[in-house]
Amino acid sequence: MVAERAGASIGTVYRYFPDRIAVLQALAARNLDRVLERIRAELVEEKYDTWTTTLTAGFDIFVDAFRTEPGFRSLRVGDVLDLRPASNPTTFNSRVAEEMLRILTERFELDGGRETQFAFETAVEVTDALVARAFARETDGDDAFLDQARTIVHSIIVEHLPKEPAAA
Repeated sequence: MVAERAGASIGTVYRYFPDRIAVLQALAARNLDRVLERIRAELVEEKYDTWTTTLTAGFDIFVDAFRTEPGFRSLRVGDVLDLRPASNPTTFNSRVAEEMLRILTERFELDGGRETQFAFETAVEVTDALVARAFARETDGDDAFLDQARTIVHSIIVEHLPKEPAAA
């Protein structure tokens, strides 16, 4: 299918990829790159004036990738491709968590210590699982699962970040 869609022969595809797993890994790496690019571009926007709104924007980027990125529902950022021994102990979900925390720490002068890092990594793993479930049977995602995922992610992270001032 890859060769057909690219207008190339099977031999051409296998010149660049040794097997179909390598094709899937390349697609997952592309998904990771695109998600990280969007996180880096979106989360620095001034319209997100609190860490909560910024965190929600990050969650929404992930949900939108399920809706718009080809192959994202199946591969996400690649951690589901657990077919070969990991060459790196850091998962791709960990990289997403690290980037989100880095941006939030810089923008809102948050504590980026080990406990906070672990909370963010846990939150991204929960997001991955619940958003995947939300899209398992519904093209646009099951709103009940998406809402619950937002609530759970916030509850995981809130105890590690400072309380935000009440709205004026």
